[in-house]
Amino acid sequence: MSNILVLVELTRSGAIPGSTRGLLGAASQLGSPVAVVAAAQPAAGELIAELGALGAQQVYWSVDAEADAVLVAPQLEALSAAIPLAQPVAVLVANSIDGREIAARLAVRSNGGFAADAVAVRSADGRIIAAHSVFGGAYDVESTVEGGLPIITIRQGAIETQAPAAQPELIPLEVHPGSGPVVSIDRTNPAAVSARPELRTAEKVVSGGRGLGSKENFVLVEQLADALGAAVGASRAAVDAGFVEQPMQVGQTGVSVSPQLYIAVGISGAIQHRAGMMTSKTIVAINKDADAPIFEVADFGIVGDIFKVVPQLIEAINARAN
Repeated sequence: MSNILVLVELTRSGAIPGSTRGLLGAASQLGSPVAVVAAAQPAAGELIAELGALGAQQVYWSVDAEADAVLVAPQLEALSAAIPLAQPVAVLVANSIDGREIAARLAVRSNGGFAADAVAVRSADGRIIAAHSVFGGAYDVESTVEGGLPIITIRQGAIETQAPAAQPELIPLEVHPGSGPVVSIDRTNPAAVSARPELRTAEKVVSGGRGLGSKENFVLVEQLADALGAAVGASRAAVDAGFVEQPMQVGQTGVSVSPQLYIAVGISGAIQHRAGMMTSKTIVAINKDADAPIFEVADFGIVGDIFKVVPQLIEAINARAN
């Protein structure tokens, strides 16, 4: 089978991110999944075993002291070095902020083609085809690369396929540094530590909108999320009103999510918001306005006062958990 390269962006703690399962699953639909890792330390046996359990048949591993810094160069260099060795027919990268930059730079360097934010992939007639959900989920379109290596970013959470487990072969990579050394890192605005799942990759998301009325009332969304073990999101209206910070915004100008469960609390459902959550597997809407556009895309809808419905829902979830 043809090789499909998959970039594994290790977390700052050196763990394999949740997006890797979907990436390797997508790769298994196209050919043989081959993982590429750039790390600050040599390959660890448990990480290789974990990648094998997720379906990687080979693991190209590059050691670079700057891999855990803020630069994307080590990942880019690792992919560039793996391409002539693996001779892949496609490269898959998570549609993260760093992933999009890496994919775009790799496309230029390899004279390939870049397809962004795919929600599915398939092969037909010897071509790799990427599927995209566009214009707020109103249209499903497909794209392909003509005459170059397809480099595709995959929306995190969009692909559920699990690749068959494998016993991966470890292949060390020798790379040439693409940038100068990092002398120091000054994180002047460090991200707050949270026990909740990361929004982009969460399997469950609870988002709140303008209907909450205030920053103090937004705690209702957080309580529901905590009861479900979910990530917290928000509409643009809630962010603009100052209820939460912008990194929590779901929508066209925010984060795109594809969880198993998406609960919209007090969100009207403007096209801008729907663009970021339409590929969710199950959508639940809670809103007092029966004509709110969010009900057009919801699998389940509750018309009622969110300040009465949500506390009852939290109580029911906690009672069932106990």
